[in-house]
Amino acid sequence: MSVARVQTFSFSGIEALPVEVQVQIAPGLPIFLIVGLADKAVGESRERVRAALTAMGLALPPKRILVNLAPADLLKEGSHFDLPIALGVLTAMDILPAEEMARFAALGELSLDGRLAPVAGVLPAAIAAGARDLGLICPESQGAEASWAGEIGVLAPPDLLSLINHFKGDSLLPTPARGMIERSDGGPDLADVRGMVVARRAVEIAAAGGHNLLMIGPPGGGKSMLAARIPGLLPDLTPREALEVSMVHSVAGMLSEGRLVTRPPFREPHHSASMAAIAGGGNRAKPGEISLSHRGILFLDEFPEFPRAALEALRQPLESGRTTVARAAAHVTYPARFQLIAAMNPCRCGYLFDPARACGRAPRCGEDYQGKISGPLMDRIDIVIEMSPVTPAELLHAPIGEATMVVAARITAARALQRARYGETASNNAEAPGDAIELTPDARAFAEQAAEKLRLSARGFIRVLRVARSIADLAGAPVVRRADIAEALAYRHRIPGRNPLTQPAVKLVASRDAS
Repeated sequence: MSVARVQTFSFSGIEALPVEVQVQIAPGLPIFLIVGLADKAVGESRERVRAALTAMGLALPPKRILVNLAPADLLKEGSHFDLPIALGVLTAMDILPAEEMARFAALGELSLDGRLAPVAGVLPAAIAAGARDLGLICPESQGAEASWAGEIGVLAPPDLLSLINHFKGDSLLPTPARGMIERSDGGPDLADVRGMVVARRAVEIAAAGGHNLLMIGPPGGGKSMLAARIPGLLPDLTPREALEVSMVHSVAGMLSEGRLVTRPPFREPHHSASMAAIAGGGNRAKPGEISLSHRGILFLDEFPEFPRAALEALRQPLESGRTTVARAAAHVTYPARFQLIAAMNPCRCGYLFDPARACGRAPRCGEDYQGKISGPLMDRIDIVIEMSPVTPAELLHAPIGEATMVVAARITAARALQRARYGETASNNAEAPGDAIELTPDARAFAEQAAEKLRLSARGFIRVLRVARSIADLAGAPVVRRADIAEALAYRHRIPGRNPLTQPAVKLVASRDAS
């Protein structure tokens, strides 16, 4: 009787949990058993392992083969257990050296001919292997991804036979090169947007501080066009943020060719998306759109058309920066520090504020349509603007606005101020604690008076201060001034005691160098 052990990982969110694959070959009736709370994909591994060995001219011994996945009370999901199970069987058969296998963790899916297919989660598995002083064996196509984990030994064979030959010394596998860095084409230019001075200003403030933004306007008013240009305004991710985002994308199986994600993600799901698609979940509790947009932008067009449950699922992540998928077997937590950009029509027909085109049910149609957005969710949106459509004359004669490159330079400078100010406490103003925002005496008095008159909630008041801090950062002001507070309030509330969605926006734009 012989027992072999091979290390691998299971996943809980982006955390890689160590799993030991124990293989015992003992006398008895020929049978191949897998135990240890394995799901159907793991249970089917025995057939893929048997077929892969047969393709190499090897046969399983006519004995009792028992595979235990320890710890036995941890749910094992996914096809990435194929490779460690196969390596454990080969080690128990004395084909592979046990002392060499003890130096590596492994994951990969086996094809019937012995080739290795890519799997999700290689990057977090490589980081976890490095923390345990282990190397990593993974499919050839994901060697570049694993190399981002740092100075760990990575073996990336194309098939099982190549790996066996490497350990036997018949041939050596090359060290995989580190993956490329994701490049962006920059996207559409903000200079294409004519007019819309207030909307452009609001977009710049939202991008500078990472603030949630809601754009309200009739069809064709330019809401989606502006949203598509926001990613080009944002600075690159820091190395720490890039690693966080790449780990989420790796677990989701979306890290193409081992490219590290260095630009803020931009996700725009269709309004028919389910709550599980938005917040995460499904059979294997995969990350949803709010996690895939971590450290980036989640753009929800036709905001009220999303299912009510999906919209309400945004409330907690918008505050905590993470989401937890609760299941009977386990709770899986994913990071979800995203910036919400939303767009909507003022009513179902879209022309609530246009007397010539409004439907006969106005204003009731607008109240019913806007009522789909709950008050608690609206309270988490920092900037609300109402956009009027640009006339053909403006399109033809309005001067060309500032280009993306010019606006992005101001935003990058503002973000640099924020990182220097908050350090590890927050990455931008949208995450800043209220007591970290310094105001002039008159700005403080004005903010207190406005909060009382507008009946701002505690959350709403702090969010106004954060927006004002971003306005001050864009102007290079060391402290928040009264004019900054006034502009931030103009973006948040319309008329006291009334639904802000049912009133036209206050078109107030404070001068950048106002004092």
